[in-house]
Amino acid sequence: MRIIPFIITVVVTIGLIVTLSLPIGSIPPLGSFLSPQTGFWQNAEPVNVHPNLDLNFPQLKDKVQVYFDDRMVPHVFAQNDEDLYFVEGYLHAKFRLWQMEFQTYAAAGRLSEVLGAGPKNAYLNYDRNMRRVGMQFGARHSLDSMEADAATKSMLDAYTLGVNAYIDNLSGNELPLEYRLLNYVPEHWNNFKSALFLKYMSYSLTGAENDFELTNVRNVLSREDFEMLYPAFQDSLDPIIPKGEAFAPPAIHPQLPVTSDSMYFKWNTFADIDINPVDKPDKDNGSNNWAVSGAKTKSGRPILCNDPHLDLNLPSLWFEIQLHTPQNNVYGVSFPGSPTVVIGFNDSCSWGVTNAGRDVKDYYNIKFKDESREQYLFNGSWMNSELHIDTFKIKEAAPFYDTVVYTVFGPVQYDRSFTGNNRTTPNNSYAVKWKAHNGSNELKTFYLLNRMKNIDDYHEAIKYFHCPGQNFVFADKSGDIAIWQQGEFPAKWRRQGDFIMPGVDSSYLWQGTIEQQENPHLENPARGFVSSANQMAADSAYPYYLGCEYGIYRGIVINRYLRQMEGITIDDMKKMQTDNFNVFAETALPMLMANVDESTLSTEEKKYLDILRGWNLRADAAEKAPAIFQLWFDNLEAEVWSDDLEVASKPFKIPEEATLVHCLTMSNFKFADNLKTNQVETIQDEVTAAFKKTVPVVSMADQKANLNWGKYKDAGIRHLLRLAPLSRFHLMTGGGANMINATKQFHGPSWRMIVELTDKTEAWGIYPGGQSGNPGSKYYDNFIDKWAEGKYDKLWVMDAGEANNKRVLFTMNFN
Repeated sequence: MRIIPFIITVVVTIGLIVTLSLPIGSIPPLGSFLSPQTGFWQNAEPVNVHPNLDLNFPQLKDKVQVYFDDRMVPHVFAQNDEDLYFVEGYLHAKFRLWQMEFQTYAAAGRLSEVLGAGPKNAYLNYDRNMRRVGMQFGARHSLDSMEADAATKSMLDAYTLGVNAYIDNLSGNELPLEYRLLNYVPEHWNNFKSALFLKYMSYSLTGAENDFELTNVRNVLSREDFEMLYPAFQDSLDPIIPKGEAFAPPAIHPQLPVTSDSMYFKWNTFADIDINPVDKPDKDNGSNNWAVSGAKTKSGRPILCNDPHLDLNLPSLWFEIQLHTPQNNVYGVSFPGSPTVVIGFNDSCSWGVTNAGRDVKDYYNIKFKDESREQYLFNGSWMNSELHIDTFKIKEAAPFYDTVVYTVFGPVQYDRSFTGNNRTTPNNSYAVKWKAHNGSNELKTFYLLNRMKNIDDYHEAIKYFHCPGQNFVFADKSGDIAIWQQGEFPAKWRRQGDFIMPGVDSSYLWQGTIEQQENPHLENPARGFVSSANQMAADSAYPYYLGCEYGIYRGIVINRYLRQMEGITIDDMKKMQTDNFNVFAETALPMLMANVDESTLSTEEKKYLDILRGWNLRADAAEKAPAIFQLWFDNLEAEVWSDDLEVASKPFKIPEEATLVHCLTMSNFKFADNLKTNQVETIQDEVTAAFKKTVPVVSMADQKANLNWGKYKDAGIRHLLRLAPLSRFHLMTGGGANMINATKQFHGPSWRMIVELTDKTEAWGIYPGGQSGNPGSKYYDNFIDKWAEGKYDKLWVMDAGEANNKRVLFTMNFN
């Protein structure tokens, strides 16, 4: 009878073999995933074991030495540029291969290939959105521009060879964990993937327009009310170029279309737009940067600071590196997926960037002749469309085919066949015109910045940067400081592109591009500093329309500090860059306190009001007041705006915080009245009601010991796949929106850098992650705790003769 157990054992074994060789839903094939020889166990790295490596590649012209320091930062010493970028590509792939490829899949609209269509086709709709917004369309144009430049093409070719050299020598047991989890393998790299990655940066930093939202608001407000609630300029603005600066007359005078009153400024018409674009970038994607002259520093030399505010992910967006040849030496952070250093310094100069926030992405309502969409009305006649069929490969499903129509304005992003996951009506077709569609060579800007020697080189470098618009801050060892808002910006008439534009004639097209010399810029000002924090670049004296959506508070507090400071040191800059003072609360809280009716408050409500009354206005992690204040203001916004704007089609954009603060000073603010009640509410009624709604929430948090700002905000760094075991949660951090330390829950300073341009450059930096993309490495997240505490690492710019320095952990020799 022993034959029966034997048969059962054989059947079970065969069943397990079959089961473990097949994926189960989102679960990878468990056989290979759990295999001791090839499974995820292989991703665990031995601690403190760093053998030297000797590698041979026939693509190299000469030897290259790479020295890894105790922070796992590679210091690359090459003899020529081609070898330099070959090795940078190899290192990016070695440490961040899955991340860099996954991000290009996202940019290209290919996530469905590795994730499937997703719940309710979420990933497929994301992919369709990225294709329809023109990511591949723009990347191909930019690649053409980059490859037309000999130096850029050589750099890209070398980088691609380096990435592929790593991929070609990647053994199965070295495959990054995420490939195992998703059950796919890397493709060969190519220059187009680098172009896609750079275009993804354009999307992150210029993709958050509010054309549809503001159109919906325009449709239910009068012109007077709209201008009050959505002003073109905030009175409290402290712009990048100081108020009162004179500007030359404009070279371009954009003309308002003759049909603008009837076809564009359709105030209070209740027209139905009803659209909600999918996957808009975070509205707070931005940064701080500033440079102070030697006249304000203790050393007598300039200091430059930069901290870009982006989504906080693991693996980190940034990879720290030093790139050295006999002709050039640069240190800073790079993008895995693209060559060069993006933010950093060399032996002569330093630079940093912040987002300009300019609106370079507009939508047009297209009128097609019939259901075929082969022709559309333009300038009184029917113009032929271009119809492109996009193919979407979907994991474990049949391909999906999508027809995208291209017009003189750009691709039609929204129409009857794509309504943003059923969040738009199919009644209209909207084409998107976006500067990122144009060919450009931003990579050459970074190539030249890496090599610049002085301010003239800085001028030459930034002129190649077209999209996304950035504020490039500069400092050098000769004492120059500068800031330049650089990009290819359309010259717009006032309010052009704030709303959806008619797509039936050429009068609503952009009428020219602002010349680089006319872009706002400032060099060696008498005040001794330059700065930007995503605020408006200039006051109303600037002759071109800048758009209406900018934050103001970080710019106010940065300029306040820099005006006051003298004898500045690196430590002063560390303290300032991690500062949690809430200048918005400084402005708003007195208004709230003056308007709350304390006579109606309960004992518990008065308790929390007293916490605010004694607050030092700092959003430090241990403080309770920041959570009370923020929730109070959020509730006040809902009290004031929801009844008046809920009649608008969805979505709509409520006014900026600064607008509401200004409105609280008005004696007869009509929007304070709640239209849903019979009585006429005052500002005091609304402020008091908002506070009463706040207290139960904060009281509950207090009882659970979660009211302290660090716990209430609950900051974290999320893995790109949003996998909790590969993420870091519950970080105790201060700061937040409107503060220099702009750390929100999952968004904030992605790289903090401070550079003092002394004879021997002194530099400090930190980012919330680690150099390795491997969760099994101690270098995956080893910077996070120090970053959360507001601490820095000193950046080591290695000299060629320091190969035996104790900071060198190991060496990779490329032969």
